[in-house]
Amino acid sequence: MLSLIVFLPALAAAVLSLVPASVPRRVFAGSFVAVAALDLALVLAAWIGFVPGGGFQFEQRVPWIPGAGISYHVGVDGLSLPLVALTAVLFLAAAVYSLREQRAPKAYAVLFLALQTVCLGLFAALDLILFFLFFDLSIVFMYFLIAGWGHGERARAAALKFFLYTFLGSLALLLGFILLSLAAEPRTFDIVELTAADPLAGGGTYAALTLLAIGVGLAVKTPTVPFHTWLPPAHTEAPAAGSAILAGVLLKMGTYGFVRIAMPILPDTWRQYAVVAIVVGVVSVVYGALVALAQTDLKRMIAYTSVNHMGYVLLGVGAAGVLAGTDEQARRLATTGALTQMVSHGLITGALFLLAGVLHERGHTYRMGAYSGLAATAPAFAGVFAVAAFASLGLPGFSGFIAEFQIFTGALAAAPVATVIAVTGIVLTAALFLRALQQLFLGPPRIPQAAGDGFLDLRPRETLSIVPLLALATLIGLLPRVLLDVVEPASATLVELVGR
Repeated sequence: MLSLIVFLPALAAAVLSLVPASVPRRVFAGSFVAVAALDLALVLAAWIGFVPGGGFQFEQRVPWIPGAGISYHVGVDGLSLPLVALTAVLFLAAAVYSLREQRAPKAYAVLFLALQTVCLGLFAALDLILFFLFFDLSIVFMYFLIAGWGHGERARAAALKFFLYTFLGSLALLLGFILLSLAAEPRTFDIVELTAADPLAGGGTYAALTLLAIGVGLAVKTPTVPFHTWLPPAHTEAPAAGSAILAGVLLKMGTYGFVRIAMPILPDTWRQYAVVAIVVGVVSVVYGALVALAQTDLKRMIAYTSVNHMGYVLLGVGAAGVLAGTDEQARRLATTGALTQMVSHGLITGALFLLAGVLHERGHTYRMGAYSGLAATAPAFAGVFAVAAFASLGLPGFSGFIAEFQIFTGALAAAPVATVIAVTGIVLTAALFLRALQQLFLGPPRIPQAAGDGFLDLRPRETLSIVPLLALATLIGLLPRVLLDVVEPASATLVELVGR
């Protein structure tokens, strides 16, 4: 079943590639929506059939390059299933939002469907080379989406920077994977076997270099400071649906790599250098929020909040590696919070980028100073944006509060000073979103000349793509057991592996 979930979008993309581009646009847009909806239905069926705490499920393993210890090995547990579900939800939202896409609708649908398979495959992969394959292909498909459907010449420059930067990161990741395989006996790239074998137990220089290579590759994708510089231009120039997928799904490939590969396979080394993850996480939290506060471009502001929110994830996973002065429950709480933050950020920031797309579609600019008083002419847009903003700053009742509360509570014993500093990120995030709300929606009505006669309120396709994301963030905020029952047993297993 899992292989069907992963490769259904790619199969649909292959079929659509054979359809003449001259057929009506709605064929491609409708197919994208239908396939994304079917894939989400399959994921929901898998979620219902999933047994929390039962280890890897829906597993499939087939020899691929047996001489090198490489296999097609997929499966999901409590760490990966929520991200598979997040991917399916966000791609359906992107498909609905893109129903009116006019530019090359065939290529647009084919690229998005291929990218969906790549994202699903990475979260399901239990082989390092399979993980790397999906990791690298995500760069290729996102490059074409940014360059082809972004905002002109600047989009192509941003896409090139994104590709070169993240491709160099993927090469570092591959080096780390090879070093891991060389240390195993027998040599293998299988994640489950490497986790059980702990080939670099005891740490040492070799293990430190291996973690460095893997850490750099994942940090570029996350991205963390100082590897974040590709993110703002890529987000600013990408189409709205592309930005939602880039922030909601692709950034999670980096943080997921830490909990799936770096922490369980290199536990001794992770414990030794966990303080580095904590420091980088806190710097990313504060720096991302401060730079976001200085932005006048709405999309760049949201992009920098992603650096801020991913910093919380690194703080959580770093705290899980600090044994001194902490207990197992605190480390489990920090890890669970980090995983919850991945899901929460995907839902909320995906909604924010789609809302930014609505703003640009009306006024053809992301510059916040070009608008004011939009609440009077577009009350639904203003209301939904306000909900997304308050959800992003971690207001109680939303998923962000659940995630950040767990991270701070779990990390406080391990890194009290760093945690207190990180809490200031919430204040800064509140300031930047309140400023954006004030500029865009309050005061006398003002819109750019490019908007024409007026600023239209949310259309049905926009509402159907954005509101469900915020509804899910609210559901997790009010009924967190829906997610935590799946995540917590896997977090406990991960903490045990790190502490062995």
